[in-house]
Amino acid sequence: MDHELKKKEKKVSFTAMKDGTREDYEILAELEKPFLALTADRILQELRQSGETTLEGYQITRLEHALQSSTRAMRDGADIDWIVGALLHDIGDGLAPQNHDRMSAEIIRPFVRWDVAWTVEHHGIFQMLYYAHHYNWDRNARDRFCDHPLFKSCEDFCERWDQSSFDPEYPIEPLDTFEPMVKEIFNRKAYDPKIIREGYVSSLTG
Repeated sequence: MDHELKKKEKKVSFTAMKDGTREDYEILAELEKPFLALTADRILQELRQSGETTLEGYQITRLEHALQSSTRAMRDGADIDWIVGALLHDIGDGLAPQNHDRMSAEIIRPFVRWDVAWTVEHHGIFQMLYYAHHYNWDRNARDRFCDHPLFKSCEDFCERWDQSSFDPEYPIEPLDTFEPMVKEIFNRKAYDPKIIREGYVSSLTG
């Protein structure tokens, strides 16, 4: 009990970061570990809250869209990185609706393969194919990436799992199905080269 109390009472000595000592930063590293360990729980809580937020004008909630996307990915035989990528591709929408694709990508980037993070980061511009012309925008803006090795991956991600996942009649898996996957992904060592596999292009389906 005393040990836990002392641990909670630990504070750094500085008021400006440049004045911090090695001991100060060792204290911060130690205290940060429990917070980092709960990343998956915070992600899951954000998803649950998205079930209370309707996609304005759509027939389903944000959570239902996420679950439908990841359910489709799972039923297509996708691996855990793609399934979680599909589940979380819009996780940034609540705080960053104008650039949710990039925010969502940064949340998952330390823990998934690079092709999954890149696809999530760029899915917004690829999705424009389906609707941009109705606003007199360039529906082919994605063509700037036509020579990128992940063009086809992002195209297929949007076609198979994103643009098609606004159907209130589609039978989705509950969040409980994906919770162990989310925890497995976010318990990985951040930026592990064996996980990131920079330059490797995986298949979306099994």
